[in-house]
Amino acid sequence: MTRARALKQIIRDRAAKTGERYTTARRHVLKDLSRVSTKAPAAPPRSMPKGQSAGVSTKGSVSDATALAKTGHGLDHWFAVLDRFGGVEKGHTASARHLAEDHGVPGWHAQGITVAYERARGLRTLHQRMSGDYEVSVSKTVNGDTRAVVRAFTDAGRRAKWLSAADAELGAALTAALKAKPSDGFVVRADQQGRFRYKWGATTVQFYLLPKGEARTSVVVTHLKLGDEAAVEARRTEWRAALGGLARLFIED
Repeated sequence: MTRARALKQIIRDRAAKTGERYTTARRHVLKDLSRVSTKAPAAPPRSMPKGQSAGVSTKGSVSDATALAKTGHGLDHWFAVLDRFGGVEKGHTASARHLAEDHGVPGWHAQGITVAYERARGLRTLHQRMSGDYEVSVSKTVNGDTRAVVRAFTDAGRRAKWLSAADAELGAALTAALKAKPSDGFVVRADQQGRFRYKWGATTVQFYLLPKGEARTSVVVTHLKLGDEAAVEARRTEWRAALGGLARLFIED
């Protein structure tokens, strides 16, 4: 099993800073990580949830409360399990599989606990995947059913109206993708959940339409394969403006 790319980057960063050979830097990094993993944790501050390290966000991963409710154990327990397994060395896939197959943790929660573990051990930051790429998700609930939301995307006049609030390049990329896809791009299931995915340069955008009761839909957009945190914040701002325009379209109708 190959090492996570994030761990390699940590080693390269140390080698560049100290002038050490890669193998020497690797030995020191693994020793430091091992020391952190085996050191008895100090009692967390009262304001900090159990299992969460100072400065480490659990957003997008499984929280301590959720882990306890769904598995019977908090994050501290599962972090110790992954330390004994060698999760830092063996990587995300092997660690999540170990939790699921050897400890009976449900698949989605095994993934989320592994993400929380990787952040706590410094292998990834908020919004970063183990590939090294970044992603961001933005959502907005609008006053329309799935069919109405799809029409707001695929009808040129309605799309132009709500995209007037959006970044020009974002709007142009979305319009080009909709025109290039057969059946207007969206795939709608029998339960009225919708999905649309397209490429924007070197990145990927995917929309999900999730019904929220009568004539209301949650529109979720996830922008993947971003280069860094700056790109995350830029796209977050742009997508919030775009979805805000979409929500206003339904209010003004």
